[in-house]
Amino acid sequence: MTTVLYAHPYSGSFNHAILEEVVSVLKEQNRDHSVIDLYADGFNPALEASSLRLYSRGETADPLAKKYLDQLIASDSIIMIFPVWWGMMPAIVKGFFDKVMLAGTAYGYDASGNLVPDKINLKRTLIFTTSQAPADLFRPFFADYLKSRILDAVGFHNAEWYDCSETAHGPAENRTDFLKLVREKV
Repeated sequence: MTTVLYAHPYSGSFNHAILEEVVSVLKEQNRDHSVIDLYADGFNPALEASSLRLYSRGETADPLAKKYLDQLIASDSIIMIFPVWWGMMPAIVKGFFDKVMLAGTAYGYDASGNLVPDKINLKRTLIFTTSQAPADLFRPFFADYLKSRILDAVGFHNAEWYDCSETAHGPAENRTDFLKLVREKV
């Protein structure tokens, strides 16, 4: 199964057009998939004390976080779609990692104290982002730090990141070409 993680509050956004393209391709290919829409689900990205007390036991007080984690464990790939805000992922996506990636379930530690994946084993991770500035400005975060320090550690393997730069103020071809790229990569 492919999990699609979507994070944008406005259904008229280009991010939503990317989501529609991804879902269309998955349906055309008869691929089993499920969409996690963080905003539509009302996901609270803040890690509350009630969940933090359970965190190290691999448990959570947030039923959505538990649902999302179970979905990821049952998946073999993930496609993430969100805008670049302030040079990185939106807070709601960061909160997804904070609350859903539970110790002892999403990750553990090896003998040297390094993070290693536990029950999540996504063989492919696609990340589609939108931004106003050139993608090279964000490469250190998305292609380097996020991949090696977060995604690999929780079992989101073989990450590929694609950004549609100048989404709002660039030429229309940026968006048209990016949707073609999305279709090719999915």
